[in-house]
Amino acid sequence: MTGTALTTTGPESRASAPNELRALSALAFDELRAFPGGIRDMHLGIAERAFRAVGPAARPVQVIHDALSRRAYDAIGSGAALLGQAADARMERRGIGDGVLLSATRSGSALIAALNGLIGDQLERSGSDLHQPTSVRIDGEAVALDQASLRAAFTDASPRLVVFLHGLMETEFSWRWGADDPGDTYGTRLARDLGCTPLYLRYNSGLHVSENGRAISTLLEDLVQEWPVEVREIALVGHSMGGLVARSACYQASAGDQRWTQHVRHVVSLGSPHMGAPLEQGVHVASAALHLLPETRMFGAFLRRRSAGIRDLRYGSLVDEDWRDQDPDALRAAACKEVPLLEGATHCFVSATITRSPQHPLGRLLGDILVLTPSATGRARTRRIPFEAEHGHHVSPAHHFALLNHPQVYERLRGWLEPPAGGCS
Repeated sequence: MTGTALTTTGPESRASAPNELRALSALAFDELRAFPGGIRDMHLGIAERAFRAVGPAARPVQVIHDALSRRAYDAIGSGAALLGQAADARMERRGIGDGVLLSATRSGSALIAALNGLIGDQLERSGSDLHQPTSVRIDGEAVALDQASLRAAFTDASPRLVVFLHGLMETEFSWRWGADDPGDTYGTRLARDLGCTPLYLRYNSGLHVSENGRAISTLLEDLVQEWPVEVREIALVGHSMGGLVARSACYQASAGDQRWTQHVRHVVSLGSPHMGAPLEQGVHVASAALHLLPETRMFGAFLRRRSAGIRDLRYGSLVDEDWRDQDPDALRAAACKEVPLLEGATHCFVSATITRSPQHPLGRLLGDILVLTPSATGRARTRRIPFEAEHGHHVSPAHHFALLNHPQVYERLRGWLEPPAGGCS
């Protein structure tokens, strides 16, 4: 990318800026406050089974035991809450964390991205400063979507845009995976080889895929209108969840008659779980099983706290209808709505296996560790996405995150996006 994001550093800006350190501290103490309650419930569950084995004679002792246990655990939780309030007041009084944006650094943004992926929907509902709204980012900082800011940030703005969408618990920094030089990414190479302008988006991956799709659709509509030069072509490149978000954005924008989709020529998914991810499917079943018994309910409750974004990876949900008015913990879920591909765009996909041959039993079982080949290619036994085989590519041996910056993937990506001979660039 060229240029730098515009930032305001005046006193008013600092006063209104998010304090991510305070928000991180508050979250840590909130988790510490709630933790004894989970231990209490597990303790009481185990004790209840023991007292039940003794019989009715143990009932008076159980009443006293339970009352004392609850009081002790509640006292620990209350102490943690008071300690958190004191720490927050001290940070506010001393201005600790003011002007410090963890989310603008690679390591800090990785921590916040992990929290967003795990509980991002909770962070958004609570209004936490750790919530990461959808934005265009350069070097970790958000770029405003007015023409002056975009012109200053993208001094070599091209009419051909390549929009990169990261996956779950990732940020725009993730596209530098394995690179010795921070500039050695798909985006910088496409800018050099094809004259495209790369745009890196950041979003809260803990929100529903459909919510992020809608937010990105709105962002792209505004961006195309304010872009310094007239936009002719757009390519969307999504890694993992990012591929689902790209499809959701295209579908919702098309349904809403937004104009930016008229410029979309390619939608590329890299290791995206179009048919769902086995890890989330396993966690869903495990959380239900653990929640059945008092002794393990604490662990089931912990797993059930996973974000809406993670839950959408169970079957690759793209639209609101898949989750609205539905019980998120039900073992049997309604079938996902099948979303059509954007007309007029070429839809490309990349799959990977950790084995050299995708037919190897281990490769078929584990895929790229997180996504199986049938899911990445949209060809499951009971569902099928109408991808064209000639627009797909398989990489092996490679793991899920290698697809963020892989030489084979770049060659295919360049081939897909390169204008036809004699065409305009």
